[in-house]
Amino acid sequence: MAHTNPKIIQQKLRAERIRKKISGTPERPRLHVGRSLKHIYAQLIDDTTGRTLATASSLALKIDGGNIQGAKEVGKSIGEKAKAIEVTQVSFDRGGHLYHGRVKALADAAREAGLQF
Repeated sequence: MAHTNPKIIQQKLRAERIRKKISGTPERPRLHVGRSLKHIYAQLIDDTTGRTLATASSLALKIDGGNIQGAKEVGKSIGEKAKAIEVTQVSFDRGGHLYHGRVKALADAAREAGLQF
């Protein structure tokens, strides 16, 4: 039987706890941040219809997302895409990760691009 890493279990529990409180609407979608060791991902999600309105990732931008500079580029990209679909306010979903480092850099860059949360 495979063992599950306790850190992964705790992260998933934190993500579920956050998701109970945050929900995206068409006027104020949820900005979800996903993170791996090499890349960082951001999505604007309307939870009422279950649609993803916009996405940005270091993988799609062909940059290194494992550092703060890459996270800033992804944040800037998601901010510009949100502006293109006329979204100015979002609910921030950090996905169970600490608001620190790459997650914070992405959020700050999205704010500079015009998003409010």
